[in-house]
Amino acid sequence: MNKLLAFIFLFTSTLLFSQSEQLSDDYFKRGEFEKALIGYQQLYQKNPSNNNYLFQLIKSHQQLKQYDAVQQLLLEKIAINNNPQLLVELGYNYQLQENVASAKKYYDEAFSKIEENPNFVFGIAHQFEDHSLLEEAIRAYKRAMELNPNLNFNIQLAQIYGEQGDVEGMFSNYLDYIETKPAFINNAKRAFSDFVSENKENENNLILKKLLLKNLQSQPHDYWYELLSWMFVQEKDFSKSFVQEKALYRRNPESLSRIIELGVMANEDEQDEAAVEIFSFVLETAQDVDTKLLANQYLLDIEVENAQEKDFSSINKKYLDIFETYGTFEQTLSLQISYGNFLAFYLKQPQEASNFLKKSLKLNISPFQEASVKLKLGDILVLQEKFNEALIYYSQIQANLKNSTISQEARFKVAKTSYYKGDFEWAESQLKILKSSTSQLIANDALDLKLLISDNKYEDSLHVALKLYAKADLMAFQNKTDEAIDLLGKILTEHKGESVEDEALLKQAQLFEKKKQYEKAVTNYKNIIANYSEEILADDALYFLAELYNNHLAEPEKAKELYEQIIFKHEDSIYSVEARKKFRMLRGDAIN
Repeated sequence: MNKLLAFIFLFTSTLLFSQSEQLSDDYFKRGEFEKALIGYQQLYQKNPSNNNYLFQLIKSHQQLKQYDAVQQLLLEKIAINNNPQLLVELGYNYQLQENVASAKKYYDEAFSKIEENPNFVFGIAHQFEDHSLLEEAIRAYKRAMELNPNLNFNIQLAQIYGEQGDVEGMFSNYLDYIETKPAFINNAKRAFSDFVSENKENENNLILKKLLLKNLQSQPHDYWYELLSWMFVQEKDFSKSFVQEKALYRRNPESLSRIIELGVMANEDEQDEAAVEIFSFVLETAQDVDTKLLANQYLLDIEVENAQEKDFSSINKKYLDIFETYGTFEQTLSLQISYGNFLAFYLKQPQEASNFLKKSLKLNISPFQEASVKLKLGDILVLQEKFNEALIYYSQIQANLKNSTISQEARFKVAKTSYYKGDFEWAESQLKILKSSTSQLIANDALDLKLLISDNKYEDSLHVALKLYAKADLMAFQNKTDEAIDLLGKILTEHKGESVEDEALLKQAQLFEKKKQYEKAVTNYKNIIANYSEEILADDALYFLAELYNNHLAEPEKAKELYEQIIFKHEDSIYSVEARKKFRMLRGDAIN
């Protein structure tokens, strides 16, 4: 019974103590320093060994300009406690009174404690940092490291230099720390990413590259190659990054995974020349079949994307040579799907493509692989405008792999096929379901298509303009780019002023870009910006035009103005984050 009472008493006391501390902290945060002072005095009296209560008590006195009380409290504490943090605090109390000489006296006394025992630096430097006395903190950390080389405060120094805006000092200390702890490299990348940008001429980028090259020349460790490669990736300079990755691979030729990852990034960034260079190296270097097939697929996909009709015959031969070498088995399935796409959409041989892919379905493949083949077969049927047959394939995927991402993609294709057919009601019903898709890309595409249908179907009960637009959209899917552009032009002439006009302008602009007819695309985008500034596609037009100026027309100032409009006039736009990033890069900001 006595034990139970003792436990209840202890628990109640602890609870009341905790509540009292929370109340005092709340008073302090609200600026009610008299009330906070009373609370901290009571807490400190009950537990004088708790330094947190002591320092909060001191801060409350200082906020009330009760410096003498702080001085008396600290001198009493110093007399019985050899804690050098208290010397820093006493010096700071004098500094608040603008008594520089006395402040320096106690700071120097704190520094002398580091000479006696370098381990005292932990408390001393922390106390200096707590009062933003950063130069003093730097001096303390550096002296402790000189006295005891086993101590390492490079991270603390890097963070202080970062606060001071000394970017080179920050970079240098992080790099020094990596030398002792190479596993820290990913943390360093995260820290560096706040200070570098895509702009190759950004001063911070130049500083970091200079330091890395200097380290690489004096000590060619793997981590310097890796960091320099990472730096070039931040600048989207994949070719220079590849030089570093090749050097790394030759030092440790165990895996091509890093180089493959770099090639994928270059491909996604549409830097085809760099991607081809990287995947060509992978193809020449790889020993295993799967990696060779992966490299072949990327190389062929890039070649197809950029091919003219005169190139199709040689591309076709490359596919056939690969199948002759490796066979049409399970391991070449991705290439088989890619070849089926090439036959149908480029060589205009949809029946041959379907026959070829139907053979792939007979292989010993997984349900997901089977779904990928059926998805492409459905696309080929849509190409031929055999919509009902295409819907069968898409529906089979939905039935067999419910709730998977590929099932949601099939549902979207069902909606898109119904839209091509002119069955707008059924398309809308499918798109409503997809708005909550787990795939953000599918959800966004579904929302865009639903808005297109709902915004245009009520204006004309016969849906004349919407049907024409869906036909042009289908032509674009069928790779009939010129025909699609012409049909969109007809919509813009015959349905001028109708709600579909801005959609037609945007779609036509994107097709002009595909044809590299950039000035025509500019005209369309400007038309949307001028005449549909309050409509839903205004931010799309602003962003696409900015990208056109920035990436193809070498007019960064015009791009910068457009990015700025997105930032300030379209804060909720899906492009706002990228626009802000690119605007700051073009403005030459030092920090991303």
